[in-house]
Amino acid sequence: MHRTSADHSSDPTPLRGAPAAGQKLSFHADLEDWAEGMDYCAVRVPPEITDALGTKGPVLVLARVNDSEPFQVSLFPVGGGQHCIRIKAKVRRETNTKTGDRIRIRITVLDRADVVLPDDLVSALRAEGVEEAFKSLPPGKQNFIVRRIDDAAKPETRERRIQEGVVAAHERREKLRDQP
Repeated sequence: MHRTSADHSSDPTPLRGAPAAGQKLSFHADLEDWAEGMDYCAVRVPPEITDALGTKGPVLVLARVNDSEPFQVSLFPVGGGQHCIRIKAKVRRETNTKTGDRIRIRITVLDRADVVLPDDLVSALRAEGVEEAFKSLPPGKQNFIVRRIDDAAKPETRERRIQEGVVAAHERREKLRDQP
């Protein structure tokens, strides 16, 4: 794994409206089916948790459902100052939970600027000479690409998503070249 980080000022105070990295919260909620027939489940984040986060925008977190292994996910805004969190089928299988079950969710807010790149992605980026271009992508974009790679269930899907990351790096390099 390779870690990238955006340059931070010496002020440890988070940006206004940005949750503090490392902040830990937990809550109980009912697992809801969000798309009938699509195996897409989520839970609503209680308003007091959204208030504690201090933002209505997406929040990158490390989450645990009941006693699951931790997984990276974003709390996503759904309007009205509320967030939801998607619970993937893999986690539901691991915790033996189903729609309608009451679950405990523990989250730790992550720093979007702290991105850990998988070794196979770094190797592919280096082979194409675009590692620095990838690292110049906004941290949220880097995290999105890395999460998609890490979430791949099949080796061929992982390889395809790594190539998508390489393409994004090439596009970024071209965009940077075109700037005056």
